[in-house]
Amino acid sequence: MADSSAEPTGASSGSVGSDENATQIQPIRMPTTEEIRAQDVWNNCGVRAVTSGVMGGGLGLMMGLFLGALDNPIMHDTMTARQQFVFTAKQMGQRSWNSCKTFAIMGLVFSAAECCIEQRRAKHDTINTAFAGCVTGGSMSARGGPKAACIGCAGFATFSVLIEKFFDRHT
Repeated sequence: MADSSAEPTGASSGSVGSDENATQIQPIRMPTTEEIRAQDVWNNCGVRAVTSGVMGGGLGLMMGLFLGALDNPIMHDTMTARQQFVFTAKQMGQRSWNSCKTFAIMGLVFSAAECCIEQRRAKHDTINTAFAGCVTGGSMSARGGPKAACIGCAGFATFSVLIEKFFDRHT
């Protein structure tokens, strides 16, 4: 909105000494006790890990429902429409529950590993993400043996660093 005391349009608009165009420096507001306590709670690795696990489970549930709905298995001609609907609903439920568990574990392990590494190193950088990705990928694929764990470690660490660079969270 225009101010009634603004300069006329014919006057020079690039004056350096005008106080009207100067940026006001705001005083620093100190955080309240509640804000400090909330930050202390969020800095707890257990809280971060559980929150990431719950959010990962929710994401997995939604992805499982979506991808399960897209699954189109070959139906028998002998099945009625109701039987096909029930069969498809059961398949969607199984797929979404499996995705929910996988993403919840993945979020929990990654967040816990990153938080513990970050607290141990006392730094907030991409190396923490790479190590956390390695721990997560290795632990998720450990059932396949040592070779699968190494490949999972390298793959998830690479993916984590690429995502980190894409979002440019750490400078």
